[in-house]
Amino acid sequence: MRKGSTILLQVVIVLIGIGALALLLWEPHLEGRNVNATVFQIYFNDPFLAYAYTGSIAFFVALYQAFQFLGYVGNGEVFSQRSVKALRTIKYCALLLTGFLLGAEAYFFIVMSGKDDIAGGVMMGLLLIFVSAVVATAAAVIERALQSAVDLKSENDLTV
Repeated sequence: MRKGSTILLQVVIVLIGIGALALLLWEPHLEGRNVNATVFQIYFNDPFLAYAYTGSIAFFVALYQAFQFLGYVGNGEVFSQRSVKALRTIKYCALLLTGFLLGAEAYFFIVMSGKDDIAGGVMMGLLLIFVSAVVATAAAVIERALQSAVDLKSENDLTV
């Protein structure tokens, strides 16, 4: 992969991170129940929002690791243990995010069912669970292939 392509992908990852952070900070102000609430009431009286922010840590760690992985690709270090470790971290972050999303879905069904219309939140959650599972699967497959290539490379380096 050319250096320009990896830099472009790194810029896209940074823009995704900035957009996600802006959405996390801006969206709670738009909720119907928070229209007349103070900043303290929005951010410190909503346990679901604290849960969402805690779950988003895995997302941002995975974005950082994807940025690092693309740096390794750009530097020609794709077949290294560091790139395998970055993919492994992305896989674990995607699995952790899936767990957090399943917990949010459970919250919708247990606590919010009957009190509010949860169809939109459930559908968005299911879509994000699917995306997170696809990312975890792709990272696992690529990690496994890359690990075998790194092992093969290290065996060839030892025999030469």
